[in-house]
Amino acid sequence: MIPEPQTLEADATAKDAGQHLVQPEVRAVFVCDDHRLVGVITRKTLVREVVAPGRHPSETTLAEIAEEPRWTLDPELPLDEAFRFLEEHDAERVPVTEDGRLVGVLSRSVLQRRLAEDESPLVSDEI
Repeated sequence: MIPEPQTLEADATAKDAGQHLVQPEVRAVFVCDDHRLVGVITRKTLVREVVAPGRHPSETTLAEIAEEPRWTLDPELPLDEAFRFLEEHDAERVPVTEDGRLVGVLSRSVLQRRLAEDESPLVSDEI
């Protein structure tokens, strides 16, 4: 799990989110209100909700445009079940919440590497 993912408060602006999303490694900004996850902002969100309708990025708050996350995961979910969930839903990243509070983000690629590391190599007695 990626602890402490990139977050902005709900009263931050679309411009603030855009300044984070311009970085290639940042694919989403999580919107929180007192650490409670209220939504997600992506580049696609900014185009659809701000650019296309001609809204002003400095005057549009994230609370107005944040999308509800499609899914969240519980921090107690076993890694193999979490990976299966991500695979079944073709999700790259899913927020991890505990009582509505964002505690991290689970990345499919990171999880896949972790599970591969945990697998012990097969030993063969056949030669």
